[in-house]
Amino acid sequence: MGWLSGWRRKDGNGLGEDQDESWNVFTDVRKAQMEWERAHLMFDEAVGQDQIDYAIYILEAAERKYQIHLKHAKRIGLKSNQL
Repeated sequence: MGWLSGWRRKDGNGLGEDQDESWNVFTDVRKAQMEWERAHLMFDEAVGQDQIDYAIYILEAAERKYQIHLKHAKRIGLKSNQL
């Protein structure tokens, strides 16, 4: 049994509805976090005013998306150690 066993329903037939939503929110948060980290790298590597402006735009959008997903995770009761 691995880490997935904690996500199984009592009857053993797969993911329950609550666990399925939690898993989807978890993956959304992780994707948003990776997107935010990539935006930071893009900003660090930007040269020239146009690239810097674009990198700032992407970074702000990624940051906002990450915040939205974190709020949703908090609303359904996911803890930071689960993320």
